[in-house]
Amino acid sequence: MTLMLASVQNRQEAEIALQAGADIIDLKDPARGALGPADIRHIVDVVGFVSGKRLVSAACGEFFGDPAALRSKVEEIASAGVDFIKIGFLPSSPIAAGVEALADIAGRKKLIAVLFADHRYEENVMTSFAKAGFYGIMLDTDDKSKGRLLDHMPPDHIPDFVAEGHRHGLMVGLAGSLEAPDIPRLLPSKPDYLGFRGALCEGLSRNADIDAEATAKIRALIPGDRPAEKPSGVDLKLLAARGYFPSSADEDLGADQIFVRDFVLPMHIGAYSFEHGRPQKVRFDVTADVLRVTRDPKDMHHIVSYDLIMDGIRAIVGRGHVDLVETLVEQIAAFILENPRVARVVVRAEKLELGPGGVGVQIERKRESARSSNPLRVVASGDGGRNVV
Repeated sequence: MTLMLASVQNRQEAEIALQAGADIIDLKDPARGALGPADIRHIVDVVGFVSGKRLVSAACGEFFGDPAALRSKVEEIASAGVDFIKIGFLPSSPIAAGVEALADIAGRKKLIAVLFADHRYEENVMTSFAKAGFYGIMLDTDDKSKGRLLDHMPPDHIPDFVAEGHRHGLMVGLAGSLEAPDIPRLLPSKPDYLGFRGALCEGLSRNADIDAEATAKIRALIPGDRPAEKPSGVDLKLLAARGYFPSSADEDLGADQIFVRDFVLPMHIGAYSFEHGRPQKVRFDVTADVLRVTRDPKDMHHIVSYDLIMDGIRAIVGRGHVDLVETLVEQIAAFILENPRVARVVVRAEKLELGPGGVGVQIERKRESARSSNPLRVVASGDGGRNVV
């Protein structure tokens, strides 16, 4: 279950987030930056108001190189009784010194290290946080004027970040000016939570007040049972599971088709030795039958986005060399069918650089409950082409 984190400035906004069903109420002052710390009075007020009904986190700001000041701020926020404390670490700061300064606090409080997708870090940066006993890692954006999370990190790289955090035993969160269409693209990566501020506010302005209707719309896009109380004695690291789209489709409404056409990517594919070590272009065509949930779709939770298909293809291509096109299309079909709204999918992949035309494979796959047959269609275009149905 992917949780929803709602960043609020004060008790009034916390009331809206709580009523909408946010799982984590997060305190920050957006006017003071990406992780601007809220006034300690607001933090204490919100902790008292929430009173264990939900988890509460608070931003501590960014570490700029003064370990003593960092410890003092973290201890101050910890005294307010929050469940998590978020600390930002820039690659230009002495991260090792900051981690060392907080190692003993990490043994008694749940600290979340926040990294920024619009900066570049050393590859082993997560290791130091895990060894120091940090509870989680979060990916955010530092400069909110320069785009969303997916503008800085391609969607096919997100699963690797989440998986690496989980390998280190860390709770993993994603944020960074996220909007409604980003949610279905990020859920398949299985983050423990998604964090929002601007998407909850009037006009998507993170410095405006939280809007109840906007908050409810974001809540509706993140499926899962909402806990009535903060889980007692449950480690949230164990709550990570695939986020699913709404599955309450009425079969009487039938199905629509979404498709991706002529989507070309370079990738490493082929069983011959001459095909190893160099990329070649592959063209993808995908059509998915999607069960309808309403006759009048207006919001993101009414649809399945074609972004899901393209993100899935990019992620699978990014895993490395694939010998067989048959393997590739099966992996793509299986990924798309993980969405419970998808009843049937047709996947076609063509290698474009082996002759005067394209050669490839097309398959049709259905959900187990709807499957009456499972034909494999091998197709090729150009000279000497073949078609087997």
